[in-house]
Amino acid sequence: MTIQPHDTLMFREAHETADVVERQLAANEEVVSKLAAHLRAHTPRMIITCARGSSDHAAMYAKYVFETQLGVVTASASPSVTSVYRAPQQLEGALYIAVSQSGKSPDLVRNAQAAKKAGAYVVAMVNVVDSPLAETADVVIPLHAGPEKSVAATKSYLGALFAILHLAARWSEDPEASQALVDLPAQLRQGWDADWSSLTDGLVDARNLFVVGRGFGFAGALEAALKFKETCGLHAEAFSAAEVKHGPMALVGPEFPVLFFAQNDDTLRSVLDVAAEFRKRGAKVWVAAPGATGDDILPLTATAPIAAPLVTVQSFYRATAALALRRGFNPDVPPHLNKVTETV
Repeated sequence: MTIQPHDTLMFREAHETADVVERQLAANEEVVSKLAAHLRAHTPRMIITCARGSSDHAAMYAKYVFETQLGVVTASASPSVTSVYRAPQQLEGALYIAVSQSGKSPDLVRNAQAAKKAGAYVVAMVNVVDSPLAETADVVIPLHAGPEKSVAATKSYLGALFAILHLAARWSEDPEASQALVDLPAQLRQGWDADWSSLTDGLVDARNLFVVGRGFGFAGALEAALKFKETCGLHAEAFSAAEVKHGPMALVGPEFPVLFFAQNDDTLRSVLDVAAEFRKRGAKVWVAAPGATGDDILPLTATAPIAAPLVTVQSFYRATAALALRRGFNPDVPPHLNKVTETV
């Protein structure tokens, strides 16, 4: 019997995302609001994120969200600095956010422990609340994604983005960000129903691919590139719309596939301009952007710019589950991969 996309765990788990964030908003309101009040009273001198894989792409989203909404410099830790080199860090007055689905990766746990010892205030955004990472943290923000059995993270990744947005909205007390939280469950359901079949059809025989975003959308581009590799056996690289105009531009020629993610903010024009330039070169282009028109436009549910990556990636996940099967892969069991990656 031929496997259909809806038969896969990846499809079914990604489909749960709207319910996950709806549940998360209600269940986490008290802990997030309390943490936000603490952070307003004790503004951290910097924010350090620590994560691997899809969770690290969530951390990239955190960088753009925290720096634009709160003005606090946010940087990603290199786990090996602590777990391998054992170099002590000076983190007094820092907020340290570790993001993980399992909370079991030894290097993340070791880094969180070292950060706490170095004076940081440690927050864990984690799906498994009785994990070693959660036990280490000063505050735990549960993702409430429920069991995720597919190796490819979907609902836990988008749950992490939502947790980041939730914290930023309560910390900044910004009404637009707060409204985005309320609107997202319905928008995610609409995004799931968006028809991205042209992307699936167009990449069945592809060998290489660029995924391009900018600002908030860059985190989504990183996640998409990983999922193409992980579930579809398709080599893909993510770039900022600004960075792709440097060295990577030389590879883009006739029929080279490029997927663009954009949101309706000050980055939109630059992303669309790069897409137009690639079209002139004969590249095979797809654009998920608000208000854009044309044969290569993927439908995108309207949302606040800061929330756009969640809706965009939700549509992408459904298309990718179908693409994996079309290319002869089982998206639930990528070759050579495990659900928990135990790096040190």
